[in-house]
Amino acid sequence: MFTAVLAIALKEIKDNFRNRWFLFIGLMLTCLSLLITFAGSAVSGELVVADLPLLMTSLSSMCVYILPLTAILLSYDSFIGEEESGTLLLLLSYPVTRLHIILGKLLGHLWVFSCTIGWAFFLTAILVWTLTAFPIQEVVVAFIHLILSSILLTVCFVLLGYIVSLLVVEKAKAIAVLLFLWVMIVLVYDLVLLTFMVADLQGFSNAIFQVLILLNPSDLFRAIMSGVVLPDIPPQGDVVQHRGSNSMLSIAQMPIAGLYSGLLLWVSFLLIVGQQIFSRKRL
Repeated sequence: MFTAVLAIALKEIKDNFRNRWFLFIGLMLTCLSLLITFAGSAVSGELVVADLPLLMTSLSSMCVYILPLTAILLSYDSFIGEEESGTLLLLLSYPVTRLHIILGKLLGHLWVFSCTIGWAFFLTAILVWTLTAFPIQEVVVAFIHLILSSILLTVCFVLLGYIVSLLVVEKAKAIAVLLFLWVMIVLVYDLVLLTFMVADLQGFSNAIFQVLILLNPSDLFRAIMSGVVLPDIPPQGDVVQHRGSNSMLSIAQMPIAGLYSGLLLWVSFLLIVGQQIFSRKRL
């Protein structure tokens, strides 16, 4: 089983090298990360590195929009594209199962995003530690959480791309559906959640807020980074006072481990759904 999965993963990695996605994602994340870190203060009239909590908040805000988008752009044709070209049927003629195929593709995409995300933020962390007086322990912890949670968020949207790619009959429909889902999940859902929090903070059950956070991988990512960069704000403290700096921390009252578990559950759930759809798909 492992040999088949590894062979498919290597094929995905080679394909991403060949079509320059690996290079594009790596350069884009590195440039954006460095620009936010060292030029983000330009609007204030001076070039200084922001305090570590503000810096991590800015980087996580960039990640929550850019990473899901790159994930769906990389995965939208993973199955429908190969089905249209006939390579999926050819692949299934070999002694591999459909589970091997989906795991191999996921492993390949995981390697691509782990390398690009890890490189971009590792380089940023080294420069931040070298050029600032931030304690090295705080820098290391913050960037490790950023890298791990970013990878998990990306995997969620890669799997979402697989599911849509398995359900549609044309590549154009796949990218259209995924862009719509990206807008709804990353933009609209979060705006609605924060609107409820601002409009009716006392009347809306806190338990409902916790459930709403768990129902969205992007909000789980925001909550993780909120807890990492501002850990000293009490969960039941003055929400209004801190809403401007980090709204998600104000309503997320779960430990970091619980939030990571939520992301892992999303990965497992989407993988199971994708496998079930693939196993029932007629080619």
